[in-house]
Amino acid sequence: MTNPGKISVLIVDDSSLARSVLRSIFEDDGDFEVIAEAANGLEAIEMTRRLRPNLVTMDLEMPEMGGLEAIEEIMCSKAVPILVVSGVADAQRAYGAISRGAVEVVGKPNMTSAKDVEDFIDKARLVSTIPMITLPRTKPISASSRLDAMPTPASAAVADAIPAKDCNGRIIAIASSTGGPQALATLLGLLGQAVICPVVVAQHIADGFAPGMADWLNSITGLPVRMATEGDRLQGGTVYLSPSEVNMTVTPSRHVSLESRTATQIYRPSCDSLLRSVAEVAGRRAVGVILTGMGSDGVGGMEAIHKAGGVTLGQDEDSSVIFGMNAIAIERGWVQRVLSIEELAAVLRDLAASPVGPLP
Repeated sequence: MTNPGKISVLIVDDSSLARSVLRSIFEDDGDFEVIAEAANGLEAIEMTRRLRPNLVTMDLEMPEMGGLEAIEEIMCSKAVPILVVSGVADAQRAYGAISRGAVEVVGKPNMTSAKDVEDFIDKARLVSTIPMITLPRTKPISASSRLDAMPTPASAAVADAIPAKDCNGRIIAIASSTGGPQALATLLGLLGQAVICPVVVAQHIADGFAPGMADWLNSITGLPVRMATEGDRLQGGTVYLSPSEVNMTVTPSRHVSLESRTATQIYRPSCDSLLRSVAEVAGRRAVGVILTGMGSDGVGGMEAIHKAGGVTLGQDEDSSVIFGMNAIAIERGWVQRVLSIEELAAVLRDLAASPVGPLP
């Protein structure tokens, strides 16, 4: 019988050692109770239905049935919060799990690192609190299904030919955290080739996972999504994703600059650093978008864009996994319009086609 005062956890991994490590981490924290372990996706589905855990930690590569198939079945039958625990080498597939309903992706924690364990526990605790809804049985987002419904995406060569001064010199800067990968996939997919501005993104993410996320977004959205590198010149119609190991900013010449994280930085990469730099560089041509996520990172950046005369947009509560940092920016008056993801995409398309000035 489970303890109603604790967060019940089902650990799913084909490695007994990995399960033992996770069990130890959870049991060392007084808020969690491991109620069962599963060695493959079939066991995970049966145990989830029978035990109704508050949280499932899910590996991906397993015999009999892998994590992706198990996530899809769980989310289409008896949905519960799922935290994918994966290695960096499998990052692209891990973000594919987001398409099937998983809430978040984290790296496998290192027991010898107190900070690593603390970050893992904090993420698990947060994910366990997120209300879930059972999803309809539809084909998950994939490169073929998404792109078949879109115009043919521009190649990298075509994207490089679109100068940053297009779109009236606008730069779209997006701040995103927990729940952000799902929101970004939907938003960028809806934008398609309609937006010829450069788009810069700071998504809070575990170290090493950003390249996999960039590859995943690039494969499903119809937009060129690339990892930002030092000195990149911003090109219209291209999305630049910040690595987590550094903070991305934009220089006055509209190139990417990657700066070291500060010792006290909690969230990585810094949304505030990116948005503030865009405010300084683009002024009233800056477009700030703050999406779902915990904490307050990005709020200061939205303030900077608002005070510079730019456009500020925020994701609404109904479409947010966590109505946190966007809620704070809205409450403080730095967001001009509060919109669903679909509405955000429509406004961004309008902005791309309109002269610089008030919101169309």
